[in-house]
Amino acid sequence: MNEQHPSDWLGLSGRVCVVTGGGGGIGRAVASSLARAGARVAAIDRDERGLDAARAELREFGDGHVVAPCDTTSADSVAAAAAAIEQSLGPCGVLVNTAAVLRPGGLDTLTLEEWNAVLSVNLTGYFLCAQIFGRPMRELKRGSLVHIASIAGSHAQGKSGAYSVSKAGVVMLSRQLASEWGPEGIRSNVVSPGMVITPMSQAFYDTPGVTERRAAVTPARRVGMPQDIADAVLYLASDRSSFVTGDEIVVDGGYTRTLMNLVPRPGFD
Repeated sequence: MNEQHPSDWLGLSGRVCVVTGGGGGIGRAVASSLARAGARVAAIDRDERGLDAARAELREFGDGHVVAPCDTTSADSVAAAAAAIEQSLGPCGVLVNTAAVLRPGGLDTLTLEEWNAVLSVNLTGYFLCAQIFGRPMRELKRGSLVHIASIAGSHAQGKSGAYSVSKAGVVMLSRQLASEWGPEGIRSNVVSPGMVITPMSQAFYDTPGVTERRAAVTPARRVGMPQDIADAVLYLASDRSSFVTGDEIVVDGGYTRTLMNLVPRPGFD
């Protein structure tokens, strides 16, 4: 690995970074953090209102960034976005998959349409974007893929429809990409958030007492924010993690490490 100038410790200056779901809470935080690190950022999403917010945030970091509509469940839409981004910014060097949807429902009544709707965004879209944006990386023999999964991918979350299944799939997709593309200089890793306040989860926290109750069961004694996830993404996107691939960073304030606290222990409690 080449030595970086101290002002570019992450080695992201000038790197073309594509963020799917760039109009969402985590996506916008990732896009802004990458731009702050000197990267040339492309934020794509099918949410026009979210893209307007991303555009306003990226404008604070000057020119050299792209905000564009894209349906990541459509190969044609992704291919068109990739071609436009490469023409404007250059070949993609970092892909961050953050696009996601959550549709609650029990598996006994979940329709096939609802099941497919979640999987198409949360898993198939990640595959399509990795395949298409990964092509220039493979040609240049260098690149980093970072995928947002969830602690729900390792811990079943009842009544969440296909969400947990889709996020478990993201973890395995990333591992397979790391295995297949590692010899070509491409790394693939996952960031799995815990409880984070985003536009998608905001309704939970609008209910009185929920924020306090969730913070109380988290060792860090707070609920996560999008920037907490973005900070982990930056590490995995950067050259500072050049020997890290096929791995997963859990960012949940220690929540998933508290299982033993639920076990009654007379004399210890």
